[in-house]
Amino acid sequence: MTAAMPPLLEVRNLRKSYPRAAGVFAASGIGERFSAVDKVSFQVQTGETLAIVGESGCGKTTLARMILRLIEPDEGKIIFDGQQLLRLSPSELTRQRRAMQMIYQDPFASLNPRMRVGEIVAEPLAIHQPELNKQQRLDRAAEILNRVGMKQDALPRYPHEFSGGQRQRIGIARALILRPKLIVADEPVSALDVSVGAQVLLLLQELQREFSLTYLFISHSLPVVAQLATHIAVMRAGQFVEFGSAELILRSPTADYTRTLLAAVPEVPRAANL
Repeated sequence: MTAAMPPLLEVRNLRKSYPRAAGVFAASGIGERFSAVDKVSFQVQTGETLAIVGESGCGKTTLARMILRLIEPDEGKIIFDGQQLLRLSPSELTRQRRAMQMIYQDPFASLNPRMRVGEIVAEPLAIHQPELNKQQRLDRAAEILNRVGMKQDALPRYPHEFSGGQRQRIGIARALILRPKLIVADEPVSALDVSVGAQVLLLLQELQREFSLTYLFISHSLPVVAQLATHIAVMRAGQFVEFGSAELILRSPTADYTRTLLAAVPEVPRAANL
């Protein structure tokens, strides 16, 4: 019998709390606290898309940022590609971050307005592959920009010269240039028009197949989740209330909260309808 492959990402009992009180009591650490993420556990296999869906404030973005160690958890374990991330030194974590990148929600705020597009996309190479010279970095940037549907003449231009959908493609190119294994996508189409967002979702599907990517996809929208997810975790008040295959949860949910989310949209489209 062939042994099962270990998951690419495993999260165990992850927890993060914040002070609920305002003013001097919050600053001193005195007072009631609330759990933004409350002992969440899950696994993601290589090549899968786990969608974490829930309303604003449920803790899904806090969870995503903890996985990338942009926020430090209070307790728990994060195991990525066999490494316990919370035990890594700063230099070890920097090396590991080559394999895990983020696509941000707001394409207007996530790109430095003072940097040219070529510099923005090539910046991860300057950090993680300093042996490359400037022209080599720009050549790589042009290549990945072309793959996400942007022409080479974007390199010397600034973010404000592009539409929201184009800016999100630039952000996707920046995330992909290091050829990561895991992409954390935090509401990547919520700031875009529906038609533009559908194009970006289709691009993400194509890139996943081409680059063998694993996605952790954060969303409040079940129609978006239906188009991409292999598995879904429904999150409410810092906890998962339901977890399973996308087809099972979308067609036969067991949690009342999941049914409420499904009832909030007229229809859950299939990926093939994009």
